Amino acid sequence: MRFLKAINNFLAKIESAFLIILLTSMILIAFLQVILRNFFLTSILWGDIFLRHLVLWVGFLGAALATKESKHINIDALSRILSPTLKKITGFITNLFAAIVCFFLAKASFTFIGYEKESQSTLFADIPTWIFQTIIVFGFGIIMFRFLIHAIESLLAQKSSSQEEPTA
Repeated sequence: MRFLKAINNFLAKIESAFLIILLTSMILIAFLQVILRNFFLTSILWGDIFLRHLVLWVGFLGAALATKESKHINIDALSRILSPTLKKITGFITNLFAAIVCFFLAKASFTFIGYEKESQSTLFADIPTWIFQTIIVFGFGIIMFRFLIHAIESLLAQKSSSQEEPTA
């Protein structure tokens, strides 16, 4: 488990650095677009398309980091009334289910990118569209990995708490 957490933390550092670079780039390009349009009546032709794809990257990387910290969107109405043991069991089940869903989404997005690659569509400057869309596969893959880690943690927490319970 320690090895998986080390990988998880390493990925989080890379994602955080990449997010900083992407957000800074987005702000600079958007600011430059506004200046060029308002003062010079021109713009960067590929700027808006590039910004839209950067939003996709920021969204997936942000979702992956949120999943690492368990700050993703969830419905926890039942967790308020469940016992600690049932919370751990439902935590395991929901994290495992979320990982399975992310697996199928990653698989479907891999197929989608294959179709994009076959179509040979370009975004700008003869850069293939599929290159910018690879974040969908990687994003769902990282999120799946993190949900699996949370599921394993829930399972281990349940086993350790059941071993600590005194038998009567």
